[in-house]
Amino acid sequence: MQKPIFTAAIASLLLAGVAGAATHEVTMRNTGADGAMVFEPAFVAAQPGDTITFVATDKGHNAETIKGMHPEAAEPFKGKMGKDISVTLTEEGLYGVKCAPHFSMGMVALIQVGQPVNRAEIEAAPMKGQAKQRFAPLLAQVAD
Repeated sequence: MQKPIFTAAIASLLLAGVAGAATHEVTMRNTGADGAMVFEPAFVAAQPGDTITFVATDKGHNAETIKGMHPEAAEPFKGKMGKDISVTLTEEGLYGVKCAPHFSMGMVALIQVGQPVNRAEIEAAPMKGQAKQRFAPLLAQVAD
């Protein structure tokens, strides 16, 4: 008779872990509060296990990790043009995100998952022009 109680207790604990995960929505826009070609919000503070959903509000965009700008153990992601993409991030660290066709125009975002364990690598990654200008204030928002 105690077996069902034990099973229910384990199920409850497992569901509590899943219920604690959050979903964050980031829109991909032609124009936003920070100008042309933007992610809104461009900075997201998340926890391991949270899901980030990039919504193609305006259709000529995608969301993908910037090469070398994600935790070493994390898998890079690449969304299709004009399509929404949801990614569940389980590795702590910083994830640089770009829209491939508008990267040179500064369409970048930064996601912090837990502790910024790869901050030095992110800060050292090469970036040019508008992307570099827009990325600097995002790095300033990182909490240690």
